[in-house]
Amino acid sequence: MMEIKQAKFIKSSSVLAECPKSNLPEYVFTGRSNVGKSSLINMIVNRNELARTSSNPGKTITINHYLINDNWYLVDLPGYGYAKRSKEQRQKWEKALEEFVKYRDLLQVVFVLIDSRIPPQKNDIDFINSLAEWGIPSAVIFTKTDKLSQSASSKNIEVFKQELLKYWEELPMLFHTSALKKRGREDLLNFIDECNQKFISKE
Repeated sequence: MMEIKQAKFIKSSSVLAECPKSNLPEYVFTGRSNVGKSSLINMIVNRNELARTSSNPGKTITINHYLINDNWYLVDLPGYGYAKRSKEQRQKWEKALEEFVKYRDLLQVVFVLIDSRIPPQKNDIDFINSLAEWGIPSAVIFTKTDKLSQSASSKNIEVFKQELLKYWEELPMLFHTSALKKRGREDLLNFIDECNQKFISKE
């Protein structure tokens, strides 16, 4: 498994044009508000407070770049869906998110976080389908799998998979995680490491 030796915050940007110039691979983490994104990011990099966690949905309002091991970027994007902000502000976030994933040249994968406790949500399905239409590689991370029994969590995940299969011939990569129990960390880091090796081989 990849060892996280260094994780540091680089910059917050409101729009694509403000993002740091880079020649390193980037991995985006996004999802509906209150999906547990900050907790997951902290779990992945093994830091308690690299990404700020909050009980208030919609806390992330900028594109946040974190440099990991000096050789790849973890990018925390604003959550989509419900947030205690104006409609105009939410539209700005969603436009910034779309522009970033469409036009960021070194973007490798968009990880879409899904709350394993709830039924499939239309905005999650629509966003994953949009990524496919735009030709953007994606993977799905099911969060909070410790909050339900294993059977209940597995049932919800299976329902989500079946919903995706209405649109997809083959499912994207799927990861089952728990920030509290550090479940899924090794699988995610191994996957990112494999992507990084492919990126290096193309240079």
